[in-house]
Amino acid sequence: MQTTLRHDWQPEEVLGLFSLPFNDLLFRAASVHRQHFDANGVQISTLLSIKTGGCPEDCAYCPQSAKFDTDVKADKLMNKDAIIAEAQKAKDAGASRFCMGAAWRSPKDRDIEKLSDIIEGVKSLGMETCATLGMLTPVHAQKLKAAGLDYYNHNLDTSEEYYKEIITTRTYQDRLDTLENVRNAGMNVCCGGIVGMGEKEQDRAELLRTLANMPKHPESVPINLLVQVEGTPLAGKEELDVFEFIRTIAVARIMMPQSFVRLSAGRENMNEQTQALCFFAGANSIFYGEKLLTTANPEADKDMALFEKLGIKPLSVTESEACAA
Repeated sequence: MQTTLRHDWQPEEVLGLFSLPFNDLLFRAASVHRQHFDANGVQISTLLSIKTGGCPEDCAYCPQSAKFDTDVKADKLMNKDAIIAEAQKAKDAGASRFCMGAAWRSPKDRDIEKLSDIIEGVKSLGMETCATLGMLTPVHAQKLKAAGLDYYNHNLDTSEEYYKEIITTRTYQDRLDTLENVRNAGMNVCCGGIVGMGEKEQDRAELLRTLANMPKHPESVPINLLVQVEGTPLAGKEELDVFEFIRTIAVARIMMPQSFVRLSAGRENMNEQTQALCFFAGANSIFYGEKLLTTANPEADKDMALFEKLGIKPLSVTESEACAA
């Protein structure tokens, strides 16, 4: 019997999940996971930064902000041929989804026209497409959908209460509005957050509650572990206990049983045992390749070696679509 999808989680229920004994929590999450997915199948995506740096936002975790002194330099949008070539390389390495990130507050009309052409080119390779481009208007969302964009990523980052400690240049409601525009355009939603930014357990619980109480759960939920970058305000923060990260993965799986839960940024610093526990807890999607936008990511061959040890197989585009249906 499959778990019933819920959109009415109460704060005390979510905190109750976080407070379960670790083994009980993982057993419950793994049981839910097996009801809805192949427990040994993991979706593989590759993320390419197609326009790096120079962002006017002040997200305290991000080295791409023009407000911080980091090693990231501002670049223009990559040309179509270079992006398509990277997508082909990703496909050849086993990725089924190609994600494109641009460091904008929001794209302009001319950017949307260029991106529409790029999306069509990536789709022609037989890959799923995803983009994260900042805030979207309803018209821009509709144009990206018409070009064939499958997923749009726009993270909430943290709880609404803690959000103002991390970002001042756009509101929580701005992010929710973009997600509504994406959903109304008929695209799949990719939305999660970042843990380890100095937030409390209650903030992690509220982030997941906001996601799970949406009218429709995000099809993809990336859970990022903060990668501290020198020059950003969050550099030097006390690192989150890895067991709290695994708990967050497990609670996300229980609350959003049909969503892909992505083990995202921060994986470079995790040992194989931690990653294995995350997969057991319900993580069934990863990014691989050399970089996650501007931070290091495990190399593809290391991931394949780990998959071999764990008996995990990469999901194809068709299998990913079937799981998400």
